Amino acid sequence: MTLGPEEIERYKRHLVLHEVGGQGQQRIKAAKVLIVGAGGLGSPALMYLAAAGVGTLAVIDDDDVSLDNLQRQILHDTPHVGSSKVASAKAALGRLNPHVVVEAHAERLTVNNALNIISRYDIVADGSDNFATRYLVSDACYLAKKTLVFAAVGPFDGYLSTLKPHERGPDGEPFPSYRCMFPEAPPPGTVANCAEVGVLGSIVGVIGALQATEVLKEIVGVGQSLAGRLLIYDARATRFTEIKVTWDPANPLSGKEPSIRDLSAHARAANDPACAA
Repeated sequence: MTLGPEEIERYKRHLVLHEVGGQGQQRIKAAKVLIVGAGGLGSPALMYLAAAGVGTLAVIDDDDVSLDNLQRQILHDTPHVGSSKVASAKAALGRLNPHVVVEAHAERLTVNNALNIISRYDIVADGSDNFATRYLVSDACYLAKKTLVFAAVGPFDGYLSTLKPHERGPDGEPFPSYRCMFPEAPPPGTVANCAEVGVLGSIVGVIGALQATEVLKEIVGVGQSLAGRLLIYDARATRFTEIKVTWDPANPLSGKEPSIRDLSAHARAANDPACAA
């Protein structure tokens, strides 16, 4: 996939970067990335991926822009309050980089559409704000054999990992899945949502930018993947902590005797909001 003269000028800081160069930028242009959620995490992730020249960016969200989103969801602005978030996102990304194709899915990711939508893209970035969606996205990505870059935030903290349990690591074992890290969602009501406890707006910027970086690393094939590692950011202490995560052979999705072979169980799952974007 070739780059036009304007693209060469636009991406010249990538083109002179040894680890990216012309071939890497062509991979970025050829990539199709799905972002789940156009909120706090999706905003910086989408903006940096569009700026980087990802050829096709898809965003799925069924929500509208509200005034209290604007403290952290920097993709949206005051004139778009009341508008669909995906419509607002498409307009903003079009202004940022007209070379990027933006596919807007103004709907919620569900058991009925998850596999169909996710299978169209090369890599998925999850910025959703509830546990039900996170498990659904993770399970669907595994079944569709798609790499997932997961992120979540709390009031002063953030979490990030790359999940590709359909692949094996250097030790020959499968990479861990989301269910290896978090076998079960916390009981409903035990984790407060961000409307109740709040979130420092810039936290989602830090984690969303890191999420975009990990997506680009996977596309270009540069550096060390976050697969098998959970990165935790503590804003109060300005500290990053890394936890090694290994494959759980007993996990029900990608273990030795999996019980999850489709998404039917998610049809019964209730939405449980968490403190996130």
